Amino acid sequence: MVDLVDWAAIRAAGPKVFVGYSDVTALHEAFAVRTGFATLHGPMVAAGTFLSDPATQESLRATLFEPETVLTLGRETARALVPGRARGVTLGGCVSLLAADLGTRTAGPRRAAGCCSWRTWEEPYRLDRILTQLLRSGWLDGVAGLGLGSWEECGPYEEVRAVLADRLGGLGVPVLEEMGFGHSATAQTLPLGLPAVLDADTGTLTLDVPALR
Repeated sequence: MVDLVDWAAIRAAGPKVFVGYSDVTALHEAFAVRTGFATLHGPMVAAGTFLSDPATQESLRATLFEPETVLTLGRETARALVPGRARGVTLGGCVSLLAADLGTRTAGPRRAAGCCSWRTWEEPYRLDRILTQLLRSGWLDGVAGLGLGSWEECGPYEEVRAVLADRLGGLGVPVLEEMGFGHSATAQTLPLGLPAVLDADTGTLTLDVPALR
């Protein structure tokens, strides 16, 4: 779909609400590169997580209708993989889609950004390959901080955590894990393309401005 979109028409029409996750990561990237518009990394409303989890429903509802009330995102599970505090512009999505998008017309260079990523149904060795590809390509060069979401069904979390620490710990930036977005029991709606502060020590991501105006 991404190569069939009339991006000139999208830019002319102005910002609209665009919500989704998983494979939709490719479109989030395209919106960022081709239009500069912010988008919402949020749940699919027909998915089981949204239908059964009130916290997931409320996160999306508040972001859409009361965006000024959800400037700070964080879950009780969030903790520092690498401590510290960083400022940047939010970007990201499903990490395997970010890797698959490398080299395309809608994958742009990243500088001074805060990258948020997650994945599910990947063995730890596959995650190692995906993260290594992002590192070797230079996609993570200049990243200010990293927020990590769900890694469900990727094997024992301690094994996954060891891969994350090995591949991302050397970047020298704060890394916040278990933020609670993507394919997780509770999926927060995460605005992309907005300035924010990632605080790994407090387990929060704080937006400078509301997701919608």
